[in-house]
Amino acid sequence: MIFLMLFMSLCTIQAQTNPIIISWMQNTTKVGSYYMKNNSTPISNNVLANVQLVRYSTNNVYVSTNGIPTYPTGPFQDGNPSQAQSQNGIFRFPLSATKNTGNPVKTTMGNIGLFINGVALFDPRDGVSWNNAQQRILGGPIMGKGDGIWNRDAIVAERAGFDCSKGHPAMGNYHHHQNPSAFKLDKNVIYDVCSLYDAEGLYTINPGMHSPLIGFAYDGFPVYGAFGFKQSDGTGGIVRMKSGYQLRSITNRTHYANGADVTDGPTVNTTFPLGYFIEDYEFIAHPGEDDYLDAHNGRFCITPEYPNGTYAYFCSVDEQWNSAYPYAVGPTFYGSIVAAKVQSVSEPVETYSSVSAVQEIQSSAFTIFFGGNDILIIQSHDLIRNPLEIKLFDIQGKMVSRTVLEQGSTIAHLDCSVFHDGIYIVNISSGSHSIEQQIIIKHS
Repeated sequence: MIFLMLFMSLCTIQAQTNPIIISWMQNTTKVGSYYMKNNSTPISNNVLANVQLVRYSTNNVYVSTNGIPTYPTGPFQDGNPSQAQSQNGIFRFPLSATKNTGNPVKTTMGNIGLFINGVALFDPRDGVSWNNAQQRILGGPIMGKGDGIWNRDAIVAERAGFDCSKGHPAMGNYHHHQNPSAFKLDKNVIYDVCSLYDAEGLYTINPGMHSPLIGFAYDGFPVYGAFGFKQSDGTGGIVRMKSGYQLRSITNRTHYANGADVTDGPTVNTTFPLGYFIEDYEFIAHPGEDDYLDAHNGRFCITPEYPNGTYAYFCSVDEQWNSAYPYAVGPTFYGSIVAAKVQSVSEPVETYSSVSAVQEIQSSAFTIFFGGNDILIIQSHDLIRNPLEIKLFDIQGKMVSRTVLEQGSTIAHLDCSVFHDGIYIVNISSGSHSIEQQIIIKHS
């Protein structure tokens, strides 16, 4: 009996160190918000954000989430009438992911994974494809049905439908097809939606550090941001993980990259440029170059969360930090697909209680600057796993303002328009850890 109890205790300890259990952002108080078009003030949707409950069994982990982030969603300026709505979902993932040794499984429409804030991960497609008989694209909100041969790339075709955080809803299911970092934070800003509808995203790209673990694919393998160790053994410094895909050199869409003769698509032109369809890409292997990803958009490597190594996907971006095909996972999975959305949990489980750990704070991890209308902006360059308290003190040490940088967000704001000109101190704290930075308020 003593040995049995010891064994069960050991199993519990081992389970609670598994990243697929402990990495989810649990929240039972903070609600989400959204923008209405032509209104730059976010409105509360009264839906709990991030993940509400994590449970695990011997073989599985169950993640309960509404699919709502802490950063504001919307508006979706392509005429999409939907808003991000509660999914009230339970998602089952395997505790131990396994490589698929058979034919690779293609990614599907809809959820192919979850980000650690409970928001859905989709593949590059948007349900619209070329219909050769009618010589037009059909599907999705356009209605009708395309051939499913030349499939439209959502990142290219639906840019106007993304919010500042590069997400949008499908029948209320808010999701990201790509790296969940705000448009305004890319080196080359290709969409100005953030100008009026400011938002953040799950994390900020930081080329000086290994990107955080930001999600899990449906095969149970982790999804990271855009940067990792150059060498798969954890050495070589931090570099951008490069997609192995490139645009094909074609003018007519008659064959796939593997040579297969398929139903024709539209000629490459200004209306349907190269990259408009995902079949416009081909995979090029880069043997011996560890910083290039494989055909699944991942590689086997050492990461901070997996010091013994794991297969991992990366959210690929180009040199300007703009999203690069296939963006996250795909077009096929590396592992065996066993994850699913379930109606209930039908096996004995333990509940994982998230520990409100103190987050290490470094001054280099934040940029503090003034935006318009004397708004002080505190921008994090790291993933915020637990809320950070931000206080503003005057020169006499009196606290004059306070806000919180929420879990799963990257930006906090302080309105300084009512304060007198002078020297102030910004204090950012997590438990007993804190940093301070002096600022000067001078109204024009």
